[in-house]
Amino acid sequence: MEKQPHIQLDEQAAATKAVVVGDPARVDKFKPHLSGAQDLAYNREFKSIAGTYAGERILVLSCGVGAPSAGIAVEELYNIGVRKIIRVGSAGAMQSGIDLGELIIGIGAVRDDGLSKQYVDIAFPAVPSPELLMAAKQLAPGAVYGVIRSHDGFYMDDNAETEAYWSSKGVVGADMESGILFTLGLLRGIETLSILNNVVLYQEDLSDGVNALAHGDDKVAKGELASIELALNILSRVK
Repeated sequence: MEKQPHIQLDEQAAATKAVVVGDPARVDKFKPHLSGAQDLAYNREFKSIAGTYAGERILVLSCGVGAPSAGIAVEELYNIGVRKIIRVGSAGAMQSGIDLGELIIGIGAVRDDGLSKQYVDIAFPAVPSPELLMAAKQLAPGAVYGVIRSHDGFYMDDNAETEAYWSSKGVVGADMESGILFTLGLLRGIETLSILNNVVLYQEDLSDGVNALAHGDDKVAKGELASIELALNILSRVK
C-alpha cells in the first residue's frame, strides 16, 4: 500500500488503535506515556508518533482545526487499518458550573458542521462507541457527560445567540471535530470517543481560554494531562 496522501502513513504503522488531537504540539505530550515512542511523519497539520502503552501499540496523530482536516485524518487512519479512535481535544463549556480543566465527554454531537452533511442526511445521528463510552464512565465517573455541539467557527456575528440557543437545549460543550468523528465512525465501522478538556468557561472570553491552553494555565494543563491519561487507559483496556 502507498502512503496515505495527507497523513503520510501506511499499514507499516501497524496500529489498530489511535488518538487524534488538534494541535501538532500536543502529540509530543504523549511521548512520556508511551514506551518506545517513535516519530512517524509530519506533513501539513498531520504529525504522528507511535508507541506502546500497557502492552498495546497506539498511534497518535494531529489533525489541525475543524471537520475537514479531522475527516481526512479519520478516513486515512481507517485506510491503514485503525479501527478505534479517541479524540483528545479542547472544548468550551456551554453550561455554567463546568470549571476549567474539567473533562467533557460526548454522548452525542450536534452536527453543526458543514462536512458531515456531505456524507449523510442531517437526520443521521452522531454518537460514540458504546464500548468506549462505557469504559470512560468506569474510569472517569466524575467527568461531565452530555451532548456536545460541533461547529465550524468562532467569529460569526450571531455566535452568542447560537450558543445561547444550544445551551438552552442542554448541550454541555462545544468543539469543532467530534461531530465528523462520530459520523464517520458509524459510517466506516470505527469505534470512536471524544474526550474534551474544558478551556473556556460558559459565556467567558474565548481568547482567554485558548491562551490559557497555549500557555499552560494550571487547571487547563491538569485537564489536558487527565485527558491524555484517560484516552490511553481506555485504549489499553478495550480489545
